[in-house]
Amino acid sequence: MGDTLVNRKELNPEGGPEAAFGARLRSMREARGWTQDELALLMGYSGRHISGVETGRKPPTRRFSLSADAVFELDASDTFERAWREIEHGSLLQGFPEYVGYEGRATEIRVYEVGAIPGLLQTPEYAQVLADGAVHRGAITREQASERVAVVAERQAALARKKPPLILVVLDESCIRRPIGGPEAVDEQMQRLAEFAEQPTTTLQIAPFTMGWKRPFDLPLYILTMPDRSLMMYSESAQRGYLEREGSAVLPMLTAYHQLQTEALSQSASLDLINQLRKDAL
Repeated sequence: MGDTLVNRKELNPEGGPEAAFGARLRSMREARGWTQDELALLMGYSGRHISGVETGRKPPTRRFSLSADAVFELDASDTFERAWREIEHGSLLQGFPEYVGYEGRATEIRVYEVGAIPGLLQTPEYAQVLADGAVHRGAITREQASERVAVVAERQAALARKKPPLILVVLDESCIRRPIGGPEAVDEQMQRLAEFAEQPTTTLQIAPFTMGWKRPFDLPLYILTMPDRSLMMYSESAQRGYLEREGSAVLPMLTAYHQLQTEALSQSASLDLINQLRKDAL
């Protein structure tokens, strides 16, 4: 069964995780000049099945996703299998799985976080304690907690590539003041921050409480620079995440981020504060 122009259905990747999955499958298939039947033959499915997944009429399975990853030779940074897990478990905020796919390909990553260490810098134990806390509150299931921890590990692994991105991180002071886990876990996380700052392609700054009204952001913010120098931004509240791809909307936030860096502690002073907190905890 081929997908002729006569009965071709327009896809809306903004329609949800399944719609985004189907739209991406079609886009990658067409980029290779394959019909649905040709892709079906490579993946071990029928053309009708491919059509159903592309248009959102048939939900993808893990087996289907892994087969697509193999056929399109996708690496760990942005797989169909990862997108399937979001559809299956729904443990991540809307917009975040798509953001993670872009993050794995970005040349520059700017991060601002409030209240907790961002996933890119978390130790496994820190990530697990946060996930366990969400389970205890009844916010997610145990299976979803495992999913969240796995995503943290995958995001970090995706950035350990031959040419790593430039990563600039500004943490609100609350991130390092809030204890997550026992004393050993906290010390290990602080050591992880210090090691991160020592890398040649990273910077780490603390936005102290004394910044007061000069702090331009109240919520977490991520700004990506892609290989073609385009900009995109991911922001989130407690209930949802939002991915902005329009460069004109991202530019003012990038300017505000630069202002944040100017007012925040230098990396040296930030590390001094982190080390002082470690000493006080002993």
